[in-house]
Amino acid sequence: MDEQHAHRKDEHVFIAEKQYCQVAANGLEQVRLLPNNLPEISAAEIDLSTQLAGLKVETPFFINAMSGGSKQTARINQKLAAAAAQTGLAMATGSQSIALNSPAAAASFQTVRQELPQGIVIGNLGAGHGLHDAKQAVKMLNADLLELHLNAVQEIIMPEGDTEFFWSRNIREVVQQLAVPVIVKEVGFGISPQTLKKLKTLGVHYVDLSGRGGTNFAQIENQRLREMDFSVLNDFGLTTAETLVASQPFQADFSFTASGGIRTSLDIVKCLVLGADNVGIAGLFLHTVLKEDIAGLVTLINTLKQQIRAIMTVLGCHNIKELRQVPYVLAPDLLSFKEQLK
Repeated sequence: MDEQHAHRKDEHVFIAEKQYCQVAANGLEQVRLLPNNLPEISAAEIDLSTQLAGLKVETPFFINAMSGGSKQTARINQKLAAAAAQTGLAMATGSQSIALNSPAAAASFQTVRQELPQGIVIGNLGAGHGLHDAKQAVKMLNADLLELHLNAVQEIIMPEGDTEFFWSRNIREVVQQLAVPVIVKEVGFGISPQTLKKLKTLGVHYVDLSGRGGTNFAQIENQRLREMDFSVLNDFGLTTAETLVASQPFQADFSFTASGGIRTSLDIVKCLVLGADNVGIAGLFLHTVLKEDIAGLVTLINTLKQQIRAIMTVLGCHNIKELRQVPYVLAPDLLSFKEQLK
């Protein structure tokens, strides 16, 4: 295994956990749902199923990309996947780039498919990789989907990161020719309306907006820096709430995943109300599995399901589609942001 890159993977997990905050700055506190005081519905009528990149899933959230590439992260992936298997969640791995260059690292990702033989497994590569690498990543996991991540801000800060970003051709090729659906995602800086317009021309249909508010790779890479301070970018990008309201005019063109600092069942419901078809969660699940092991994560996932069902009941919504009709108001700052985009 490539020890230098494996160490980087361990550093990412260690720093992410060190920086974890119980209350995330995802902006969703600026979204207020109006109550339905006559919901006229039974909790038994609630359907939590939705779509994830064209595939039906029974739960509107999943375990998003975070781990793999070292012995330590292999154990984390195994535990996350075991919890996913017990609760019926889909799961994405962290970037598989290291395993393309160091085959010994592949096992740290393949443990996910071993724990989830029948579940939905999502592979992950940077958008700098072309079709050949994408096929290898899918084959490695027998993956059902592939995430292509956009992480220019992280790379430019990372001591060993890229400084050239010519990704559009790769994205078009992979999206059009890969045998499984492709989700284009950010890594916590938010995808802008301008980017969505470009992604549409590249044939992209599935987008993980990945807003600011959770795991902050600007802060993580800045902490790893030894010679230069890049803290100026710690608050760069769009919050999760901002990405959602900014993406609303594009809902006919894409199926959106919301992610970035999701902490509660109400966060999940707000994302669905604002137009996401599903929600990806990473930091909360990583923190829980590190502190409470598999059993604690299973308990949390089941609690989130129960709470989402309860919230949908009091809102009078039978399914995820009906959540789109829930009235809401935006706080002045978020409303001003939305108005200035017009």
